[in-house]
Amino acid sequence: MSELFGTLSDGTDVHRWTLERAGTRVEILTYGGIVRALEVPDREGLRANVVLGFSSLDGYLAHPEPYFGALVGRYANRIANARFPLDGAVHALEPNDGRNCLHGGARGFDKRVWDAEPVEHGLRLSRVSPHGEEGFPGRLAVSVTYTLDASGALRLAYEATTDAPTVLNLTSHGYVNLAGRDAGHAGGHELRIAASRFTPVDADLIPTGVLADVTGTRFDFREARKSGSGYDHNFVLDKGLTATAEEAAELHDPASGRTLTLSTTEPGLQLYTADHLPEPFAPGAGIALETQHFPDSPNRPEFPSTVLRPGEVFRSETVYAFSVR
Repeated sequence: MSELFGTLSDGTDVHRWTLERAGTRVEILTYGGIVRALEVPDREGLRANVVLGFSSLDGYLAHPEPYFGALVGRYANRIANARFPLDGAVHALEPNDGRNCLHGGARGFDKRVWDAEPVEHGLRLSRVSPHGEEGFPGRLAVSVTYTLDASGALRLAYEATTDAPTVLNLTSHGYVNLAGRDAGHAGGHELRIAASRFTPVDADLIPTGVLADVTGTRFDFREARKSGSGYDHNFVLDKGLTATAEEAAELHDPASGRTLTLSTTEPGLQLYTADHLPEPFAPGAGIALETQHFPDSPNRPEFPSTVLRPGEVFRSETVYAFSVR
């Protein structure tokens, strides 16, 4: 089901699509591919929206930087000094995070209106990113398909092709609060991440290149514990890059009983505890679990490659499965 959600200043209409199946209800906007609402039941069977977002398009336009629920690209996370080498050439990007490029630049995928096409139990969003958009090379044709499976799990399947060598790293930047959108601080959620290593960062949140052991550090979430605050870091998933989605993390709210099990094909997971959010949300009101390749991979040949070449098809999948206990 689709309805008009708002209109941009240039006259472009933004639509809201609603999917519902097996107790899960999700709203998706054509603007930025935003997951505006995601409703799931608690242990009493009461359904609540568990992602942060706004009731109007104006809210998203007024607060673009936290990337509430949006698709981000062409490159999720940071690229140091807003440049990277590829095949002997250095490509300069749009710096929008100090001297670095964050989430694709000043006008990344989160600020574009996507074409929408209904599919069985879901919705496919697509767009063509022209050569040179925000400095990235190659004409990129990209789609993201949102579906609800028979259990009510939300699946995001990403696919892309290019006509010239480029780099690509896509994710969905949702903020989760399993107690409900307006429940307050999410730091009491219990979090488990299947990662024995993480990527330490410098003062600009750029990886140093080290893959550090989490043992004995505050980054050890191999056993579930309170998520707390003060995190904006990439975890190196033990499963690595996989052909099919495998379990990577679990988030649980003891009060409501809601549990999110996150599976992905991606090799990394960015944990962001949202210590800086604009009103009406307080710091820490949600937790972002961004499945991805590693930050600054185009400048780190020792990291898993994010290069996409003509003739190749980029594919990635992340599954958000909900249960109660």
